Amino acid sequence: MIKRWWSSLNIAFSMYSRLPAAQCDWSEENMRYVMCFFPWIGIVIGALCVGWAALADILAVGAPLRNVILMLIPVAVSGGIHLDGLLDTADAMSSWRPREKRLEILKDSNSGAFAVIACGVYFFLAYAVADAVHGKQILVYALVFVISRSLSGLSVVTFPKASANGTVAGFAKNAQTRVIQSVLICYIIGVFAVLLFLEPVFAVVAAAAAALVFIWYYRMAMKYFGGINGDLAGCFLSVCEVAVPLAVVLADLVIRAI
Repeated sequence: MIKRWWSSLNIAFSMYSRLPAAQCDWSEENMRYVMCFFPWIGIVIGALCVGWAALADILAVGAPLRNVILMLIPVAVSGGIHLDGLLDTADAMSSWRPREKRLEILKDSNSGAFAVIACGVYFFLAYAVADAVHGKQILVYALVFVISRSLSGLSVVTFPKASANGTVAGFAKNAQTRVIQSVLICYIIGVFAVLLFLEPVFAVVAAAAAALVFIWYYRMAMKYFGGINGDLAGCFLSVCEVAVPLAVVLADLVIRAI
């Protein structure tokens, strides 16, 4: 059992990050618990972000360099796999074509004009968020990488699938659904418990923002694609990682103004 969990951990890091991982057999048995370890990549990203923010303060690094590196850490660790889903979804959604054509666009390796626009908007927002997070907000910024991956993993084993042949469908078919759901829910509860301890207001705002993005993700996927796939899960994860800290920053500004 321990060997199987170890293999699932390495498969998760191999698939969803550029972090070093041990080689193992990608058998159905070893892939059953991959989603349980997906949020662990978020823990690494969050730790790197907190570490860099602290180092930048100690070294008095200028704001542009601090912010650019802060927003690029998740992209560098993940290899941009989730951002690719956001861009593919932007092209598909902007086509206003029938469901079948949208699904074809998601599979197209070429980037359209709307993907380029979405990429620019995303990085502008990511930079603005990185520039705004300071103090306890950096902890929210760090923990959101665990929240987004926990919710994304939960959707993989819970939501209907757009295709029976995709990677997400394959994971869901081989996954130990109840175990993964229980583990991911525990991650989510644990993260928000930490946030409640650190700053109750930030915790409530972060929970509300994450819930709204998750609901939007489900409704969008079901209405326009008939279910989820890897690109849509990546789109959700990318949007969540900007929307949640942005909501916290805006809430903090409102509270300060009052």
